[in-house]
Amino acid sequence: MDEGTSNTTTKKDYYKVLEVDYDATDEIIRLNYRRLALKWHPDKHKNDTTVTAKFQEINEAYRVLSDPAKRLEYDFTGIYEIDKYTLREYLARFKGMILTCNGLGISQTSTWTQQLKEATSDTRDK
Repeated sequence: MDEGTSNTTTKKDYYKVLEVDYDATDEIIRLNYRRLALKWHPDKHKNDTTVTAKFQEINEAYRVLSDPAKRLEYDFTGIYEIDKYTLREYLARFKGMILTCNGLGISQTSTWTQQLKEATSDTRDK
C-alpha cells in the first residue's frame, strides 16, 4: 500500500465525522459542519498537522453529505464495517436496506434480538 498518496484506502464514516445521525436533515448537516469547521480551523491551531487533517476530513464529509446525489451514492457504497456499529447505529444507518431475519432465512438472532428489546424498552421508559 502506498502511504505517500493523498487518496486513502480507508473510508471514513462521514456521518460520524460530522457528528450527525444517519437520517440527519440538510440543515443539521450544515450546522454541524459549520460548528466543526470553526472548531478545527487550521488558523486557530497554528502549525498543527493533525488539526489540518481533521479539518480536511470534515470538509470532505460535508462535500459528500451536502450533495443529494453524492450522499445517496455514499449511503449505498460507503463504509460497511458492521462490527463497528452498535445495533441502534446499524438500524439507523441501514434501515432502507435491512431485510427481516425471516426474509433472510435466519431462525434466531439472539444477541440482536436481546439488544433490540433492550433498546425499545429504554425508549419507552423515557
